[in-house]
Amino acid sequence: MKNYLKLIFGLLAFSLVVFSCDDNDDDGMMQSQKNITTLVGENSNLSLLRAAVVRAGLANTLSASGTMTVFAPTNEAFAAAGLGTEAAINAVPVETLKGILMYHVLSQKYAAADIPNGTTELTTASSAKAYVTKNTRGVYVNGNAMVTTADVMASNGVVHVINKVLMPPSQNIVQLAQSNDNLSFLVAAVVRASQGSTNVAQVLSTTNPLTVFAPTNQAFINAGFATTDAIMAADPATLTSILTYHVIGARVFSSDLTENAMPTTLNGGKVTITLTGGAKVKGNANATASNITATDILATNGVVHVIDQVLLP
Repeated sequence: MKNYLKLIFGLLAFSLVVFSCDDNDDDGMMQSQKNITTLVGENSNLSLLRAAVVRAGLANTLSASGTMTVFAPTNEAFAAAGLGTEAAINAVPVETLKGILMYHVLSQKYAAADIPNGTTELTTASSAKAYVTKNTRGVYVNGNAMVTTADVMASNGVVHVINKVLMPPSQNIVQLAQSNDNLSFLVAAVVRASQGSTNVAQVLSTTNPLTVFAPTNQAFINAGFATTDAIMAADPATLTSILTYHVIGARVFSSDLTENAMPTTLNGGKVTITLTGGAKVKGNANATASNITATDILATNGVVHVIDQVLLP
């Protein structure tokens, strides 16, 4: 009789365990039964992303079975990128839009917990590289696109909502500077410096990875170079020393910057980073720190941060 009762209680306990596991499995299925396209379509704050996906013909791609990761920009992110209406999105050529959207997609599923600390280089579905940083401040893509909602699970992967539209890099650092009218003095300085013993233009075009603190035209004027002609009259060796003091031989995003960090530059000297009151960088011979006025301009061979003073070694 005693053995019979033990058997009954054992079966009851086993049944409770089985039903408990079944309940948990059902909950997990409920959380991930919708694919990425469906999840995006149901979120009113991702309506512009949905419009872009439809315009690019990617609805089937993002609903297919698999293990994708999608960084999903909000409507506000699209508006900040100049794509705040469906009309603006529909004005973008389909292939261009497709390239931008596929830059937001990874072929492997990365939940927030799967992302290692520090900065990780990942290849996107557009074949371009993206850089995911995880630290005590959160998770960021390419330095300044912050994950605002993580781990929205889908049947075919995971969605992380971000506050900026990611743009795949298409130019190297020199080309980026050449395309920015406010950096024409910097371009002139690179050209003049390259006439000396070091081809600075080649270094900034081909070396990978680099971080460049790029002084504006006004920064050069304030440093005593009133015109580009004045820059072209300067000693190439002097300009090379100054320019290489603005370059770090690593990819450093704004999300990587820490208070009082002192990274070593290509000319061997150090600059000092401060974050209080906004991100700043100071050269050894500067009386005050330079404000970093624009961050995380991604190039094919690194990243550019715009500053309002020329850094002096």
